[in-house]
Amino acid sequence: MFEGLTERLGTVFDRLSGRGVLGEKDIDEALREVRVALLEADVALPVVKDFISKAREDALGEAVIRSIRPADQVVKIVYDGLVEMLGGETPTGLQLALNPPSVILMAGLQGSGKTTTSAKLALRLTKMDRQKVLMASLDTRRPAAMEQLATLGTQIGVDTLPIVAGQSAVDIAKRALQVAKLSGYDVVILDTAGRTTLDEQMMSEAAQIAQIASPTETLLVADSLTGQDAVRTAKAFHDRLPLTGLILTRADGDGRGGAALSMRAVTGLPIKFLGAGEKVEALDVFDARRVAGRILGQGDIVALVEKAATELDAAKAEATARKLAKGQFDLEMMSDQLAQMERMGGLQGVMGMLPGVGKMKQQIADSGMDDKSIKRQRAIIGSMTKTERKKPDILAASRKRRIAAGAGVDVAEVNRLLKQHRQMADAMKMMTRNGGAGFARMAQMLGGGGMDHLKSMGGGKSAQPDPEQLRQQLEKLQGGLGGAGSGLPGLGGGPALPPGFNPFKK
Repeated sequence: MFEGLTERLGTVFDRLSGRGVLGEKDIDEALREVRVALLEADVALPVVKDFISKAREDALGEAVIRSIRPADQVVKIVYDGLVEMLGGETPTGLQLALNPPSVILMAGLQGSGKTTTSAKLALRLTKMDRQKVLMASLDTRRPAAMEQLATLGTQIGVDTLPIVAGQSAVDIAKRALQVAKLSGYDVVILDTAGRTTLDEQMMSEAAQIAQIASPTETLLVADSLTGQDAVRTAKAFHDRLPLTGLILTRADGDGRGGAALSMRAVTGLPIKFLGAGEKVEALDVFDARRVAGRILGQGDIVALVEKAATELDAAKAEATARKLAKGQFDLEMMSDQLAQMERMGGLQGVMGMLPGVGKMKQQIADSGMDDKSIKRQRAIIGSMTKTERKKPDILAASRKRRIAAGAGVDVAEVNRLLKQHRQMADAMKMMTRNGGAGFARMAQMLGGGGMDHLKSMGGGKSAQPDPEQLRQQLEKLQGGLGGAGSGLPGLGGGPALPPGFNPFKK
């Protein structure tokens, strides 16, 4: 998401950074390009006008003119403006009732991903908030939608209201509330019917259900790929329903992102979640600071850490750490690491959260490393015997031909994998030198308390790590990996961290 906007803004700020002093003409020129970038990203014109007007006023202030690095101050002004546009510093979570059950009413047009999002939200409430959830489909006009919700409920282990033929949507809502109260459910998710277009009958039915259910949250599910149509849909629903928040789906496929930037400003409603993939786990809490950071190419280290913490198998990670501390890194371990990357969203998902990687996108593409190549690499390792995975040195030409045939690849690709493994194994051995100084520095980077400590470096679960502290730890880690030229193990080498590298510029 926001890929096109990130590239355009990156170009503008790179040009500014080459100038020691910024005059009014320079700032006007830069903001003009920012304005074009926002409009090309499909941000609503009134929102762009307000944004540029405030940014220009701040950029012409004394703080920028007298700054040692004025370009960084302009970036900070744009960052603050984006955060404000997207909803402010504090993420808006779900508001649940003090006396359960809490009712969450899901509204939206047909095809917006409402039913799938209901299941994603139910899974999140069950898994992370330990809530007992009941889902109910109110789409009486599309029996397939009811069956879809039941299937998803079985898949994620969440109860769904049994389907009774012939009941109206209002009657189903009443039955769901009664069952929830009698069976001790904490949350009821009501998945209302959708239409291909807005119509009065749909709105009246949804309004009637809202009056009966008295929902604590009424969430509009909107497809971010529809751009400004999503904004118009949100306004139309908000006129008839007491909406409390928005969920944007297909955020992973929106290269422009204007709907997300416009919706909060136009409707005044907070964006609560982003649907970032087809899997039922792919629902991210919307945090304006993190999104603004991604737009400006600063990545999202905290989100990466949280994903890793969620997907991490603690027992396996501990066993792996013990082996790594001894300088051991076999192909079985490499396959586990590749599988871990796939669970965290694949190479593109992980790299997109790393600071500054957006500028390396072409180099990464040229290297041939993508999510498909990761699957091929795992297939190659899977075609080996257990002994071969433990001792890759025994792989002679005949064994390589057999492995290549089993994985459906060329022998050359098997050789590339083995070379890549050797580079990673050498890097691991290097980290065990001097009594494991490299691993000590990595542990220090994670604060000894692991990933929880990294999340707390910025003062809270959703806060960014302190920029200077993170920079210092990364530089120390670079030294432990052998300094310049060590690059990124597993990506065929790459640039080492430059002096003064700061992933979160102030």
